[in-house]
Amino acid sequence: MIEIKNLTKAFGNFKAVDNISFTVGKGETFILIGTSGCGKTTTLKMINRLIEPTAGTVTINGSNIQNEDAVNLRRKIGYVIQYIGLFPHYTVAQNVSIVPKLLKWDTRKIKEKIEELLNLVGLSPKEFRNRFPHELSGGQKQRVGLARALVADPPVVLLDEPFGALDPITRGQIRAEFKNLESLLKKTMVIVTHDIYEAFELGDRVCLIDGGKIQQIGTPKDLIFSPANGFVESFFSSHRFQLELQALKLKDILDITQKREITIKKVKEFGLNDSLLYVFEEMEKAAPTETMKESILRVKDESGKP
Repeated sequence: MIEIKNLTKAFGNFKAVDNISFTVGKGETFILIGTSGCGKTTTLKMINRLIEPTAGTVTINGSNIQNEDAVNLRRKIGYVIQYIGLFPHYTVAQNVSIVPKLLKWDTRKIKEKIEELLNLVGLSPKEFRNRFPHELSGGQKQRVGLARALVADPPVVLLDEPFGALDPITRGQIRAEFKNLESLLKKTMVIVTHDIYEAFELGDRVCLIDGGKIQQIGTPKDLIFSPANGFVESFFSSHRFQLELQALKLKDILDITQKREITIKKVKEFGLNDSLLYVFEEMEKAAPTETMKESILRVKDESGKP
């Protein structure tokens, strides 16, 4: 769906993005994460030509985006930013209808689509369509911004720190709703975030960038259990225990133990740090003769859930 090849962006002598390449498959959610100033937002903005590259190519569905008018390109790509960017003098319905009007949709189709999208993002059309942005909470504004990005049914959606301006509680709620929406719509999405947990929760694959260069691309489990270098390992180290629990599912553990009959004493081979290892050791103490697989199954059976 999206192919980035040898992409570079230089500002004077400074390379914000330095010869990076990756692909994003159809329906995939691809996360760009890294330190501040690493080039992740610059990369995102080159996909819809808000920033022009110094070198390299971006293709979408096999077509080089440089061969297309930039304005027309952006009308076919959904774009959600941290501070939403709603027009303050437009109602919710008017904000959502901007792109359909530019595409010259008829009035009835626009009205139906607005109602469909507002319902989809959890806002009652009757209650919210005529409100102005100053009458909305932060979470409601973010939902409107998402509806606006999706209204023309774009195959690609770009999101730049989409939940970054929200308080932690609202952020968690919107993130959970977005994940359900993501599963429902099956759009190709590229998301920039600085939040490691958000990256692991939403991403099919995660791309870690530092100094304008890609350090590693992989699934959350790849990055946690098979880091490509010391930077990747250190980037996630302070959050490792929680990320292990997030990335590693009971099925994964059972598959490993079933294939290789691993006991607690051998579990360190798989990169589980001391915190998570302690959990398994405690399980073994309860039944020393059990293998790890048997112990986990016993806990599952006793609790009634994984």
